Amino acid sequence: MCLGQVGNLVPHVILQAIMARHLMPAWGLSATEAGLMASAYALGYMLAVPVLVTLTDRIDARLILTGGSAASGLCTIGLGLFADGALSAALFWGLAGMSFAGAYMPGLKAMTDRLSGADPSRAIAFYTSCFALGVGLSFLLGQVIADRFGWRAAFVVTGFGPLVMVAVGLWLKPVAPKPSGGRLLDFRPVFANRQALGYIFAYSIHCLELYGWRTWIVGFWSFIAASRGGLVPIDALALSFLVSVISMPASLIGNELAMRFGRHATIARIMNAASLIAIAIAIGVEAPPALLLCLVFLYAVAIPADSGALTAGMSAAATTSHRGATMALHTTMGFAFSAIGAWSSGLMLDLAGGPASASGWRAMFGLFAVIGLAGPLALWWSRR
Repeated sequence: MCLGQVGNLVPHVILQAIMARHLMPAWGLSATEAGLMASAYALGYMLAVPVLVTLTDRIDARLILTGGSAASGLCTIGLGLFADGALSAALFWGLAGMSFAGAYMPGLKAMTDRLSGADPSRAIAFYTSCFALGVGLSFLLGQVIADRFGWRAAFVVTGFGPLVMVAVGLWLKPVAPKPSGGRLLDFRPVFANRQALGYIFAYSIHCLELYGWRTWIVGFWSFIAASRGGLVPIDALALSFLVSVISMPASLIGNELAMRFGRHATIARIMNAASLIAIAIAIGVEAPPALLLCLVFLYAVAIPADSGALTAGMSAAATTSHRGATMALHTTMGFAFSAIGAWSSGLMLDLAGGPASASGWRAMFGLFAVIGLAGPLALWWSRR
């Protein structure tokens, strides 16, 4: 399942990976327009995921997983072959996001339905942390292929990645879910579960910050390199790959700490630390590149460190008969805020001077710092 997860994520941030250096110059896009184009994926995901994940309470999740993975690859390839501007690219990217809605959380449900044992949190954390490895490969492959063979080839080649999960889905043994009462999209039992809602709201804040960061990491470091005359310790290609890959051990370690020291307290401390680091980056945009690079790596560790703990906490707080619906609301809210993160960070960049100015990047990281403080508040609210 983890290998399939990585395959499904190979196309996941391909648009963000090549946006600043290829698509924005080719189509003359502003940061706001580019952010909206990138947010189409999260928007499509948000629209489809309530139905697709809630269905896993009624039919075997592997069926949805296999179909969603295949459609995700086809839509990515279609973008590379047929997109000719921001609007058509956003359409294909939105369809790819809708398809991924049938792959990510249904994959988690397919896995947990087949796990034995009292506490599946480690398996859940490992599955969610593999998200980082897939995103890292997406950044790496996207930029390498686009630089050598053009941006269309980048979409076409990475579109074959989800075939790995298609093979996994066909290999899994069928498992019938326990019958679930009520209507398909009845989320009232989830909204009545205050403990689960706390994790869902905190996860939404996490997603806004993480998706905004991933949308602009290549553009940010390209600006740093250009403003320093190319005298930086590492280029944007290598940096985007490394900061994504280190998210995997960060998420695993964060979940282990949560199991040892308490989930709410650990998550709150991680989110507060991420906000402090974002403020430091905002202040230090014009600092020496080596110092700024250290802050970037610290931020890349802090942002995803709560991911596995948040998802495992949500799953543990969910009632058995409504776990699929709880996962559906969790991921719907998360990707809704992801769409807001991609758009709002681009808008903030434009309002404060654009991606070619230090003030623009200061404003963007300042936005992340302020919004990140809402996550611990959500957890505090869920305990009252």
